[in-house]
Amino acid sequence: MNIMKTIWNERSYKQTLSYIILFLCFIASVIFVNHNHSFYHKPIAEVIETTLVDTTPINDLDSLFTQQLIAKLKNGPEKGQMIHIMNEYSSSGAYDQAYQPGNELFVSIDPGKEENGALSGTILDVKRDKYMLMVAWVFIFTLLIVGKKQGLFSIISLAVNAALLSYALDVYVNHFGVSLLVICSISAVLFTVISLVLINGLNEKTYAAIVATLLGTFISLFIAYIALWATSENGLRYEEMQFLTRPYQEVFMAGLFLGSLGGVMDIAITMSSSIFGLYEKNHKISLQALQQSGLEIGKDIMGTMTNILFFVYISGSIPMIILYLNNGVPLSYTLPMNLSLELARALAGGIGIVLAIPISLYASIFFVTRKKAKS
Repeated sequence: MNIMKTIWNERSYKQTLSYIILFLCFIASVIFVNHNHSFYHKPIAEVIETTLVDTTPINDLDSLFTQQLIAKLKNGPEKGQMIHIMNEYSSSGAYDQAYQPGNELFVSIDPGKEENGALSGTILDVKRDKYMLMVAWVFIFTLLIVGKKQGLFSIISLAVNAALLSYALDVYVNHFGVSLLVICSISAVLFTVISLVLINGLNEKTYAAIVATLLGTFISLFIAYIALWATSENGLRYEEMQFLTRPYQEVFMAGLFLGSLGGVMDIAITMSSSIFGLYEKNHKISLQALQQSGLEIGKDIMGTMTNILFFVYISGSIPMIILYLNNGVPLSYTLPMNLSLELARALAGGIGIVLAIPISLYASIFFVTRKKAKS
C-alpha cells in the first residue's frame, strides 16, 4: 500500500511539475513576443489613432477607402516618435485591410518627409507574431489535453519534421542539379520514421505502419508518374508555376508525393492500431478473422479519407474560382485552369490511401504472426 502511494505521489509530482513548466513557458513566450521589437531590423509602429478621410466607390460590390493612421515607432533610432501613414484598402480586403488602434505594423520611413512635426511613412506588412503565438498555444494545449504524452510527442515530431523540410528545401534551392524528388524521397522516409516512432514507440505496430506508409506512398507516386507519362500530361495547367526557375513538373511531382504522405500515414497507423488492438483483446483470434475485420475497417475509412483529401486540395482554389466567375470567365475554362493540379494531387493521394489499406493489413498480420510465433 505504501509503495502504491509513493508511486502515485511521484506521478502526481511529475505531472504538476510539467504543468508548471508548461505554464511558465507560456507566460515567458507571451511576454517575449510583446516586447521583442528590438530584435527586428525593420521599423515597427503601433497604431494609436485612425481616421477615415475618403471613400471612393469602385463598383456595386466594392469601394476604395483611404485611412490616415497615427502610429508610434517601437524600435530603431526613431523609437518613441510619431509617424503618419496613409492606408488605402478595399471592401473585399483581398490584398489590403483596415487597421485599428493597437495593431503593430512594419513600416518604411520616408526620409525628409514630415507632417505636423511627425515622420511620414508607408506600410510594409503586419506584425502577426502575437496572433500566431496564441494560435500555436491553443494547438499545443489541445494536443496535450487530448493526447497527453502522445500529444507531446506529436508536437515534437511536428517540430522536427518542419525543421527537416525547411532544411531539405534550403538544400534544393542552394544547390542546382540536385533532384527535388530525391530530396523529398529521403525526407518522406525520415518524416515517416520520426513521426511513427515518436508517437507509438518501437514495436510491431509501428513497424507495420512504417512499411505500409512507405510502400503505399512510393507505389502511388509511381502510378501517378506512369499515368502522367502515358497521357503526356494533357489537361494539366501549370500556369501557377510559371515563375519558377526550376523544372515545374518535378516540383509538382514532389508536392504530389509529400501531399499524399500524410493521408497514407493516417490510414496505415489506423489499420495497424486496429489489427493489433483486436489481437491484444483476443490472442486466440484467427488470422482469417483479423483479415476480415481489417477489410471492414478499411472500407469504412477509405471513403472519408479520400473525401478529406479532395476537400483539402480543392478548398485552396475557391478564392480564385470565385474571382474568375465574378469576372465573367466561363465555367468550362475556370475549373480546368484552377483545379487540374489539385484534382491530380487528390487522385494520387486517393490511390495511395486505397493501396495503403491492403498493404497495412497484411503487414500488420505478418507482424502479428511473428508475435504469435514468439509467444
